[in-house]
Amino acid sequence: MVETKSVLGGAIRRREDPALIAGQGLYTDDVAPTGTLHVAFVRSPFAKAKILSIDTAEAAGMAGVKAIYTADDVRHLGLLPTQVAVRARPLLADGQVAHSGEAVAMVVATDRYLAQDAAEAVFVDYEAQEPVIDLKAAAAGDIKAHDDMDSNVIIAWTAGPFGDEDGIAKTRETIQAAKDRDDTVTVSIEMVNQRLVPTAMEPRSVVADYSPGYNRFHVHSTTQIPHALAGAIAKTFDLDNSQVNVTALEVGGGFGAKLNVYPDEILVAFASKALGKPVKFTESRREAAVNTIHGRGWVATATMTGTRDGQILGYELDGLADMGAYTQNFTAAIPFLGLFVGSGQYTMPTYFNVACVLTNTVVTDAYRGAGRPEAEYYLERIVDAFSREIGVDPAEVRKKNYFDKFEDAVSPIGFAMDTGDYGANLDALLEFVDYEGMKARRDAARAEGRLVGLGLSSYVEVCGFGPSGLSDLGFNWGAYNVDSAFNGSGLVRVGGDGKATVHIGTGPSGQGHQTTWAQIVSAETGIPVDNIRVISGETDDTPVGIGSFGSRSAAVDGAAAHEAAGRVKAKAAKIAAHLLEAAEEDIRFEDGVAHVAGSPDQSVTWAEIAKTAYHPHLLPEGMEGGLEAHAVFSPGNATWPFGSHICMVEVDPDTGNVDVLEYLTMDDCGNVINPMIADGQLHGGIVQGAGQALFEDAIYDEQGTLLTTSFMDYLIPTATSMPSFQMERTTTPTHVNPLGVKGIGEAGTIGSAQTVVNAVVDALADLGVKHVDMPVRPRRVWEAIQAAKEA
Repeated sequence: MVETKSVLGGAIRRREDPALIAGQGLYTDDVAPTGTLHVAFVRSPFAKAKILSIDTAEAAGMAGVKAIYTADDVRHLGLLPTQVAVRARPLLADGQVAHSGEAVAMVVATDRYLAQDAAEAVFVDYEAQEPVIDLKAAAAGDIKAHDDMDSNVIIAWTAGPFGDEDGIAKTRETIQAAKDRDDTVTVSIEMVNQRLVPTAMEPRSVVADYSPGYNRFHVHSTTQIPHALAGAIAKTFDLDNSQVNVTALEVGGGFGAKLNVYPDEILVAFASKALGKPVKFTESRREAAVNTIHGRGWVATATMTGTRDGQILGYELDGLADMGAYTQNFTAAIPFLGLFVGSGQYTMPTYFNVACVLTNTVVTDAYRGAGRPEAEYYLERIVDAFSREIGVDPAEVRKKNYFDKFEDAVSPIGFAMDTGDYGANLDALLEFVDYEGMKARRDAARAEGRLVGLGLSSYVEVCGFGPSGLSDLGFNWGAYNVDSAFNGSGLVRVGGDGKATVHIGTGPSGQGHQTTWAQIVSAETGIPVDNIRVISGETDDTPVGIGSFGSRSAAVDGAAAHEAAGRVKAKAAKIAAHLLEAAEEDIRFEDGVAHVAGSPDQSVTWAEIAKTAYHPHLLPEGMEGGLEAHAVFSPGNATWPFGSHICMVEVDPDTGNVDVLEYLTMDDCGNVINPMIADGQLHGGIVQGAGQALFEDAIYDEQGTLLTTSFMDYLIPTATSMPSFQMERTTTPTHVNPLGVKGIGEAGTIGSAQTVVNAVVDALADLGVKHVDMPVRPRRVWEAIQAAKEA
């Protein structure tokens, strides 16, 4: 392979930012074709009810109203397309509502506000029924979320290792034998990993425009999965995928919430076809809270058994995961993703059992980390509690039970991991933060009577989902007419001017793909970054890909672009050798030119190479014209990033307020394409995890009404909530893709919630507090302090 001067690892400024910072970015809600009609939905105020009748007469007569649709009008379209269709949802509630906020009717009008007024005039006669909201009550099954189902439990994910019933039984016997020993300690805590409302800056929006002459849809949507959405619409309307063009413009944050096909995306397309006009729907913030998916929502008991010198002999997690009322994209698979990392970085025997339970609440699905933050939270909290119980430093307990440095290993849960050096990573963190110095500062503060705590945790995550074999485990992208499974795809084309365009199948929502893909292609070809344009989010103009989620984009689609760029470079080397009358193996690429090794004056520019490529009569005999390549990449495994986090907090004993004083990290995502972007991903991830630990909580009342639908009630972190983060990294490249990258978009979230809670519990430990459930808001912490004083 000819050598290239690399720009990988450089902190190149994000090319996306100038338009965004200047307020000139283009979002879906900015799209307004001539004659656009607007949608408002009639939503159920009840969590569970029969629909006795719907009276649309008054609303239909109001000014500007063009149509009102109910389930009778769209039933022929079928249920919402979904991957894991255990309980797929209707496009509009069909005779029954299963959660408050479920759409019952759709009003289309000439103006958004006229549509909303008309929606309020639609009269729906409901027969309210008793809902099941509490997760434990739902699991017990006395009240069904859906009366036609025998049980609210739809599946249980069990491992130890996964898929091996005999192995699971032996693991449980091994753990029980450890519990029965006289020289062991067992610690068990039931913990809540509360339900969260994703709060991207941009609520979801969709505009559909049907062209009857061409029998085609052009759909703009705030989606992370443009090709999957195009496939879902095509499948619903019995079209080929090529008859649907989905455009995802700037997407103002996704975090997994936009990794779904939603009923409104199908319904808006239906209305456009029915009415012959462009049709648009944009959520309000309150509406987003009951219309877009939620995240998390587990209740589980973590139990750890080990010796007093810190050797862990067994770990068990037995819990329930809230699915909400239906299953959408990954809903029932989210705990399965947690199962992947159920044993973390440790070699201990592990039993994992989480049941998926339906309730009369908003559907849950992927939310930044998707199952992995939940699983790691329980594991790292109980490691900390076990360490405190036996009186051994939590860092020492972790290192004692880590895997040794490895390249290819199988976790106790039964999954193949790529590379890891966990002990070195934690040691690097402890040195970076001056661990002994931090403990001394904490102890000095305590001597002054202050409640100061130190929280440590480590994590491993599975991400970079690319192995096409994952389709065999139920991740059925065929439900969306997308047959590429988890493959990555990339097309690199060098035009006649020597500048490159990179066409990618991802659906970025702030990750910096315009910058990092340009770096990947520049590193391989030597074409300057400024001469490379990256095109994404337009299904008519990009190769099929399933989108951006699961920290997979760079590891899978980035690897595809790298391979495509390599093929382009290989052809360019042949052309350059022909033009320079040199041997192909002597051609070197850098700074936008190709030259002969040792003779930089003997060179041709990429423009000269490209000009020749598009004039086939000038090419070597038998060479095809053009200068582009398309690559499809399917790795043999996912990637397994890891890291260690530490933070210091202070608790106000009079109010229970928690102040995060310091937060420091040592993450390892393999090779880093752009450290500035990687750091930015970590910043956001840490804040989201810490936000769960400190503030966020989706609260329902007993009747199933969501009480936290605005930022007045649903607290999220702000810049003033967090200190400046101090971050370093170790580098353990993966071998499953040619770039050696692993993924970083979710790492901060996976590592941070338990770090903060561990610190809070450490601050209160001398009072006798052993656990405080998230969110550790002032009242909850104050109550824990009072309870400890009274004990």
